[in-house]
Amino acid sequence: MTDSAIAAQLEACLSAYAEDRKPDPVIEKAAVKATLALLTEKAPGRSVEVRVPPYAAVQAVEGVRHRRGTPSAVVETNARTWIELAVGQIDWAEARRTGRLTASGERSDLSAYLPLA
Repeated sequence: MTDSAIAAQLEACLSAYAEDRKPDPVIEKAAVKATLALLTEKAPGRSVEVRVPPYAAVQAVEGVRHRRGTPSAVVETNARTWIELAVGQIDWAEARRTGRLTASGERSDLSAYLPLA
């Protein structure tokens, strides 16, 4: 996917959020998947599972490789929070403090990799 296509998807989602609307789920899913792909490029590895239900989950960040069962490090959030983190509209500390994401385990602090786009 091109950078301009990703930017257009992100802008469509952010515009909808700003107007208190739900974005088109197809566009929101594409934006989530594209930004998660950017995360895996920026922080390759398999020690942290990043979940953005219902759209996607990826493993990222160098360290102990997760193989089976519940990963030792998990980050979970909704699509809106993930997209806002990815573009820098909110920061990691604020998202955690306000309960917009959960992060547990070693290496689960992704603030060094954000924003992505």
